[in-house]
Amino acid sequence: MEDSTTRNSFLVPSRRRLLQMMGAGAAASALPFRTSLAARPIRIGFVSPTTGPLAAFAESDDFVLAQVREATKNGIEINGTRYAVEIIHKDSQSNPNRAAEVAGELILSSQIDLMVAGNTPETVNPVADQCEANEIPCITNDCPWQPYFFGRGGRPDTGFEWTYHFFWGLEDVIAVYTDLWDLIPTNKVVGALWPNDSDGNAWSDPDKGFPGVLKAKGYKLVDPGRFHSFTDDFTAQINAFKAAGVEIVTGVVVPPDFTTFWTQAAQQGFHPKVATVGKALEFPGPVAALGKRAENTSVEVWWSPNHPFISSMTGQSSKALAEAYMAASNHPWTMPLAFRHSLFEVALDVLRRTKSIEHKDIRDAIAATQLNTIVGPVNWKTGPVKNVSKTPLVGGQWQPAAKGGLELVITSNKQAPNIPLGGQMRPLA
Repeated sequence: MEDSTTRNSFLVPSRRRLLQMMGAGAAASALPFRTSLAARPIRIGFVSPTTGPLAAFAESDDFVLAQVREATKNGIEINGTRYAVEIIHKDSQSNPNRAAEVAGELILSSQIDLMVAGNTPETVNPVADQCEANEIPCITNDCPWQPYFFGRGGRPDTGFEWTYHFFWGLEDVIAVYTDLWDLIPTNKVVGALWPNDSDGNAWSDPDKGFPGVLKAKGYKLVDPGRFHSFTDDFTAQINAFKAAGVEIVTGVVVPPDFTTFWTQAAQQGFHPKVATVGKALEFPGPVAALGKRAENTSVEVWWSPNHPFISSMTGQSSKALAEAYMAASNHPWTMPLAFRHSLFEVALDVLRRTKSIEHKDIRDAIAATQLNTIVGPVNWKTGPVKNVSKTPLVGGQWQPAAKGGLELVITSNKQAPNIPLGGQMRPLA
């Protein structure tokens, strides 16, 4: 596989600390600057699942990296010195072991100054663990905070030293899902599809996940147990749901698994009134592949073109960012677009505020962040635990669009009233 480092490094191709030994004049000859130049670039490592079953999360990476290149084409100033910016992008291949491996390469071989990563616990957690072990400042998002924090052994009274995360939590997605379900008359019997992975184990946790909250809200949970991703037979789950009279299906599964389940459910005569599923129903591509059968399925909405937020990096509104992406890619907007964009918003803000390029100073600048981003405010002083800042969450449904196909419409904003509704919740056909 081609190493994406070559494709995405900006301004300076070298990845080694040897540049520290080069004279400022030699560095300047390779850069478009003439005065106050640092002898080496600032290096940002970036890990995402460009390939594999989680690749839908990384669909907008190239677009965002082009935006960052434009925003940093003249470098950034840190305490009176101007630095070129080099971004080294590595593909996790949707594999936690590979994510840890490439993070180690970025830290030890490329000797990055700051790490950013996103896209589910399978990428975020191993990358963050490598940074914590090697004392590298790290910013992540796009993973519920409980799998990130508790899945890495975090303790609320101490937290972590080098790794910081911003995203919503299980308490938010549970609230959003039940808000959506309350809009449709059902018997309140919920069938769960929770795989044996970091997300599935977190969402099914009896204390921190769905089970306790659903019981308290009057829902009956039917949980057939954990299953291995990429299974080709969901008959056992479907039979359990049919026997219990399930009218609501939920879960957090990769797109191939939901496609298999949803196809087999129709074949076996299982027709719930509501289907609200994380991961699989978050992306336009996999939803479009389901065709008519995806109509009125629902999901949490982390971000949309109608969110009332503006980028600190480009000045774009949420609508403008979505339109720019669609024009450049000829693809529909996707929720990870804004979260990938926001990773670099925060990273550049941190670097402009740090006292020096020493790792501890960059870490301290992360901890002091108070920034309004395209996904909302990021402030690690607000909790809910050390190293975590929460972003708002609403609920939406895939409904027929005026121009054909399906579009994600916000149908519940109870948890974030400042984000406008776009339509009303509908039962599955």
